[in-house]
Amino acid sequence: MTWTLVKAGQGRTHRNTDTKSVAKVVEWGDNVHSISEDEAVMLVNHQSTGDVCTLMMCLQDKGTVVRQMMWLMDHIFKYTNFGIVSLVHGDFFIRQGKAYRDQQLVLLKDHLEKYYRSRDRKWIILFPEGGFLRKRRETSQLYAKKNSLPHLTHVTLPRLGATQVILNTLLAQQQNGTPTAGITEVKERKQKGLQWVIDATIGYPNAHPIDIQTWILGYRQPTVTHVYYRIYPIKDVPMETEALTDWLYKRFVEKEDLLAHFYETGAFPPLKGQSKTSSRQMTLSNTWLFLVQSLAFLSGYMWYCLLQYFYQSLF
Repeated sequence: MTWTLVKAGQGRTHRNTDTKSVAKVVEWGDNVHSISEDEAVMLVNHQSTGDVCTLMMCLQDKGTVVRQMMWLMDHIFKYTNFGIVSLVHGDFFIRQGKAYRDQQLVLLKDHLEKYYRSRDRKWIILFPEGGFLRKRRETSQLYAKKNSLPHLTHVTLPRLGATQVILNTLLAQQQNGTPTAGITEVKERKQKGLQWVIDATIGYPNAHPIDIQTWILGYRQPTVTHVYYRIYPIKDVPMETEALTDWLYKRFVEKEDLLAHFYETGAFPPLKGQSKTSSRQMTLSNTWLFLVQSLAFLSGYMWYCLLQYFYQSLF
């Protein structure tokens, strides 16, 4: 599989040139590359398992972000081939459901305090909706109607819990310091602590999301995935529960408007004060992508063989 870089009229496009299956990702809005060395929390709308693949592709040219970010993902992924890698990497697996919610937030706080800065992490990737759009839309709309909140179609109302825990924990570490036995020096960029909240909106043509199987096997017709970024300084994000909830709801109302515009026109609107979004060059290593893809297929095959071995041993 080979990869090339092409310029888009109003965004930047990364394209897979395999004639059988072409995967394009076009980026819009703020240039997040400029803050790739800073600590940030990225909030993303969630439509399918392919969202993770889209983000991994977009972040490949953002410095060392891919190697130094932390994911929050559903606990079911712990039992996959890449789940083992994620465990070693220090990602957090969260269990969904009201019965587990409070306990999971405590575990998340402990995980952040233990691993985030000790492992030199920069970005945390979070899906605040707490599930796929198709699964949560009806429940979200009923909740919105009952509580006089905006009616959303293209996204769902976000859940506050994990976002609030992340912001409070990292800002507390930033204020109090996180001394580690035997370590007295702190890098200059780490002294700045958490600096940004990145609001990322993923849009698929005709609201038809790509799942992870399509990304791997390429059995769907060529399509283009669009990602729109907005960057907010952490000082502009309120920390009080009510104010933070309102701020988070406003971000997802904006996502609703962005996606409505995208589904109607095929493009995201330009930033305020701009007539159009200018393209930005992406620089990706074909060798690195080939190695990553090869490792993914190899680990998947090894995982299949392991499961097959246990199945035959038991039955």
